Amino acid sequence: MTTSRRMLAAGLLLLAGGLAQCGAVELKVSREALERTLKQQLFSGPNGRYYLKGNAQSPCSIYAENPQLRFAVDRIVVQVKTHARLGKPVGDACIGIKLSLTSEVSLAPDGEGETIGFRDARVDRVSDRQELNFVLTPFLSHQIPSAMKVNAADLLRKALEGSTASSGYKVTLERLKIHSIQIQGDALVVDVDGDLSVK
Repeated sequence: MTTSRRMLAAGLLLLAGGLAQCGAVELKVSREALERTLKQQLFSGPNGRYYLKGNAQSPCSIYAENPQLRFAVDRIVVQVKTHARLGKPVGDACIGIKLSLTSEVSLAPDGEGETIGFRDARVDRVSDRQELNFVLTPFLSHQIPSAMKVNAADLLRKALEGSTASSGYKVTLERLKIHSIQIQGDALVVDVDGDLSVK
């Protein structure tokens, strides 16, 4: 898109949606939106459970439920209720121990291309018992961050879908590139640039 076309697009956007003209844009993703995404992507199984090991039919399994997300300085903290049936499966039963405890995993936000991802996962709290930590930590620290991704371009495209009805212009996101991600207050602030087309 040429500079004059970009200026025209920015001007139309200013008229249509009240957006200011700028080279880079800040996309703010609220804590609530991120928590909703986490639940949709990971905790969409039976009864809102995310199985770390086994499934709903397994006699011995580990699952997490009820995720609560908060920000702590530069990390995202996910608190989940973890349930484990550890032992040996015998028929439909698990011979061993049952556990229910609250666990916390923290992640650093990271961006690549148009995707918000997570790195440097660590388990901040599992239990006060070392033997349980030894069993549960690998599941919690590897499964949650590797399974969760947020496509920032898809978020923007969904937000722009209704642009024709509300403004008379069809605004389409052509390209998006994430430059940096920071936690500020109760939101992830994503610095991006991209190309929009207005028809």
